[in-house]
Amino acid sequence: MKRTHEIRMAMTGDSFITQRLPRDDASLQAIRELLMDADVRFTNLETTVHNFDAYPSAASGGTWAASRPSVLKDLRWLNFNLLACANNHSLDWSHNGLLQTIHYLSQEDWTFAGIGSNLAEAGRPCYLDTKNGRVALISVTATFENWHRAGEQRPDVIGRPGINPLGHHAIHYVPDRWMQVLKQIDQQTDIDAKANLDIIEGFKSGNGGSFCVGGAEFRLGKPGTSTLMDRGDAERIGRSIREASRQADVVFISIHSHEMRGMDKEQPAEFIRQFARFCIDQGAQALIGHGPHVLRGIELYKGCPIFYSLGDFIFQNDTVERQPAEFYDLYHLDSDSTPADGFDARSDHGNRGLAANPKVFESVIGSMILENGRVEEIRLTPITMGFDKPRSGKGRPSLASSSDGTRIIGRLKKLSEPFGTKISIREGIGCISIRENQRVSELSEDGDRNGEDQSMETDF
Repeated sequence: MKRTHEIRMAMTGDSFITQRLPRDDASLQAIRELLMDADVRFTNLETTVHNFDAYPSAASGGTWAASRPSVLKDLRWLNFNLLACANNHSLDWSHNGLLQTIHYLSQEDWTFAGIGSNLAEAGRPCYLDTKNGRVALISVTATFENWHRAGEQRPDVIGRPGINPLGHHAIHYVPDRWMQVLKQIDQQTDIDAKANLDIIEGFKSGNGGSFCVGGAEFRLGKPGTSTLMDRGDAERIGRSIREASRQADVVFISIHSHEMRGMDKEQPAEFIRQFARFCIDQGAQALIGHGPHVLRGIELYKGCPIFYSLGDFIFQNDTVERQPAEFYDLYHLDSDSTPADGFDARSDHGNRGLAANPKVFESVIGSMILENGRVEEIRLTPITMGFDKPRSGKGRPSLASSSDGTRIIGRLKKLSEPFGTKISIREGIGCISIRENQRVSELSEDGDRNGEDQSMETDF
């Protein structure tokens, strides 16, 4: 008789933690107990870790994210044991800040993935051994500056510290009359003079049947935009998944992505869905998304869950202790200004941006039970992060009230409906039955093969 391995996993979105957590807080204690029920407790560490003795980069992922090493002890107290680290803030404090983050994570004996001193380290799976089985995590980010990419080691040149990247590109389709206008702009201005010269001199390659202007790629067709994952990155990540599937009982992919459809943060970009399905085809059991700071829908593909975004878990980006000169320059503030001055200017004293969006401070903790590597049950526990609190107390998680929880799960239900996923609510908890959703998922896959996903698979 085959032995049944039951692995329980708890998942959260972004932990942008910059303050110490009060351990006598009853709300945090309740979260801690909830997480402790799982064998695997996952979050995305969306900050760098050092004592502000690293050089800040000239640009950041929005805020120059940095936290004192002591916050790692608070995440451990909450019972997390698995961290993803690849995100758009990983190099806010340049390579030195990234290497210090790796140092402190290693010093505290964390299991983490997604960053490294070279591409092999950043891209490799990390493994967490539990009493019920071995779990592998591969951490990827699609939102990054090109210089954030970890570099491959050579026999004669050391690798470059950085993140595990998933590149992508957009193709904009336009009718012929629009294309002619774009070509006229290109011919009569210097908008692409350097890029065209680079192609002529061999420093860049052309784009085949496409036409590029202003760094954007255009093709003839029905007006619209399509995004595609980078083939080389995807194939490299696929090799890591296949390796991990031979070394562990369960393989999870974490992806940090701010990319969206149009200007709707709640809808993932097309290439993210392409990548998620690709990962499961390669052998992953689930994909855990985060990045846009809001919830996105959940899809079931071949019985495996794709969480396009679990939103935030801890969100304290307005209480980073220090910011570099470039931060203040963004808001035309002088050298006597303080971080509070900058955060007030950015949010117009809490009246715009992320600080003014209540959806940023509402999310879920996902819980899964896997038997012999297959997901059997998904539960979604709604949480809030103190949207109405002052900045000093804003961003810490607590279990949602009944009315807030019903609203949060209701919104997640709506976001998941386009993916064919049905979520029920039982005693304030969202529930997904894999068995009940399986038939809907199979019908959706058949439809996609005859529709939009056919073009995505062909392009890849």
